[in-house]
Amino acid sequence: MSCDLIANADIVRVTKIDQCGTPIPGPNAFVAECFASLAMNPNVDEQDDITYRAANGTLCGVKRGCPTFLGYDLEFNFFQVSPQLIDILTGNPIVMDFAAVPVGNDDCNIQCARGFALELWSELISPTCSVSGNQRFLYTLIPWVTNAYISDLEIGSEQVTFQLVGSSRAGGSWGVGPYPVVPVDVANTPGPMLTPLGQTCHRRMQITSIAPPVPDPLCGYATVPAPAP
Repeated sequence: MSCDLIANADIVRVTKIDQCGTPIPGPNAFVAECFASLAMNPNVDEQDDITYRAANGTLCGVKRGCPTFLGYDLEFNFFQVSPQLIDILTGNPIVMDFAAVPVGNDDCNIQCARGFALELWSELISPTCSVSGNQRFLYTLIPWVTNAYISDLEIGSEQVTFQLVGSSRAGGSWGVGPYPVVPVDVANTPGPMLTPLGQTCHRRMQITSIAPPVPDPLCGYATVPAPAP
């Protein structure tokens, strides 16, 4: 395989998960392309080094502390004033109009028990095509984002960007996922991931030739498939 270059982020999908980190079937996802950026900043607990120094000041040895990876602190910047998207990101109540159509959101509390999964597709540039001849993407999965809330918001004369902050969490029950995101044969047949994400893992990044989902032009929810029997 050739060495691909990451061009830009194309599509993001967020999916509601329950208190066990399991995707909730039904209209519980949202696909968006009108976002500005996604930052994934490692959160590491730095352990102290142990230094052995003689009475005369000579350094006898050092035992380096082993850092502990706590997860990622996320900053997700988006433009869309979508009650459906904010519903999935924050879990806070939706405001309905007279026709029971979502028109807004309340800010009430921070959902620490549940959360959402986040998938990101980034277009790759390569001198060669995939075996199937299809465009390749860098697929990024964070299966459990919790403690998420809308951060500082300033409305003025310039473009308005919503910023959501949250933290990744290990474990959960995402497994291979409910969606067809990778090829399962040389014919580029879409299917779920071939290996489940480990219980201690916070993120997966892999190359795929399966195109990302298409956003709903009416800005509605996307459907999370029910688990296979």
